[in-house]
Amino acid sequence: MIVRSGNPVLRLATLTFAALSLLLAASGTGWPQSAPPTLGLQEQGPQAAPPPSPPAPSAAAREDSPGLINEMGKLFDKLPSILPPIKSPSETMNDLSRLAKPASMASGRVACPVSSNGAPDCKQAADQLCQSKGYKEGKSLNADSAEKCSAKVLIPGRQRKPDDCRTDTFVTSALCQN
Repeated sequence: MIVRSGNPVLRLATLTFAALSLLLAASGTGWPQSAPPTLGLQEQGPQAAPPPSPPAPSAAAREDSPGLINEMGKLFDKLPSILPPIKSPSETMNDLSRLAKPASMASGRVACPVSSNGAPDCKQAADQLCQSKGYKEGKSLNADSAEKCSAKVLIPGRQRKPDDCRTDTFVTSALCQN
């Protein structure tokens, strides 16, 4: 199963679950070892007592064991300090509203002046549109272009020349800010 999500906590939890599942499936329960078969031959003599079982490892020895499970346990102990705190949706919206500058949209029609490179300067036109509405500056949201020609173009039979018409650009709406 593949989980695709943008939530890093969910991805970490899925990865951890998969790793633990693999470890538990691989470890399983072991069978105790027994003495090898004697093939019908038995020793004569007194019965020897079974060897003593090794002492159970102490709690301190288990904490210091360098196994994978122990290392993963240490990771889980550190998790709260590694991950950022999770915010509620209302806290997130409050943070976003604090970051956003107050803005308003203004409509109108202001011509974009031609800059030194020949392109229209619509930033200046957006600023003029917003200043006419009482704001400090603006960004162009919508622009319109129109071709403006001299009356010579209307003369019948006259050939049109390159300088008879020009294209004017206008800012029609802008996002204004203080």
